[in-house]
Amino acid sequence: MNGFGSGERRSSGGGGSFRGSPRVIVEPHRLKGVFIVKGKEDALVTKNMVPGESVYGEKRVSIQNEHSNDTDEQKTTTEYRVWNPFRSKLAAAIMAGVEDAHIFPGARVLYLGAASGTSVSHVSDIVGPEGIVYAVEFSHRSGRDLLGMAKKRPNVVPIVDDARHPHKYAMMVGIVDTIFSDVAQPDQARIVAHNAHKFLKNNGHVVISIKANCVDSTAEPEAVFAGEVNKLREEQFKPIEQVTLEPYERDHAVVVAEYRASKKVKKEKKETKTEQMES
Repeated sequence: MNGFGSGERRSSGGGGSFRGSPRVIVEPHRLKGVFIVKGKEDALVTKNMVPGESVYGEKRVSIQNEHSNDTDEQKTTTEYRVWNPFRSKLAAAIMAGVEDAHIFPGARVLYLGAASGTSVSHVSDIVGPEGIVYAVEFSHRSGRDLLGMAKKRPNVVPIVDDARHPHKYAMMVGIVDTIFSDVAQPDQARIVAHNAHKFLKNNGHVVISIKANCVDSTAEPEAVFAGEVNKLREEQFKPIEQVTLEPYERDHAVVVAEYRASKKVKKEKKETKTEQMES
């Protein structure tokens, strides 16, 4: 596994794939809000915001907290949910060693291409009760699952709408720290830019999952990725980092960029924020 942080916590208890292990270890990942559980197999995990509930059948593991006493009545546990990088582009990017995903406890995140909420639920775990995730999904079928997941997670705002038209959901979304996008469309860079101009704070970040053959199936993946990075530069972004998602996804990359809003956009956002506070 790449990019794991240092430090560890040893506790008894278990669940999911770790059931029956006499001792498991929880290590904080270097990215805040993400953890590694070490047992028979290592796994990337997030702290479950809704203990006792799985979202998509993922394995869970309960860890007895170190400060718990020996009596059953006084034992407390923390539940973690296994985050499979083969099912989540964001998890794959973390496993691939992305330096900073810019998703952290208390963060305000706009998630484009939320699908049924698999990855969104883990982002919900990471940002916690002080953060918020605005999750946009165009498909009504996936949107139903997204709405169901959000009912149990008060920090998720589900939006079943087209990410190409951010003005349609502008009254539901505040200014955000980070935009994560997993929109498998050839104009994804433009979609992200439109949403950034509307919602992303100055010097905020975008984290974009790029599927090469969705942009141009005739070009080499590296050429496609380079082309998308250039499109971001044209839209006031400063590319910071790029990681490929092998072996979790073929011909995929995640690009991280910083947003530099123009004076005009800054003024419009300030006016929008004032209107939202007054309404």
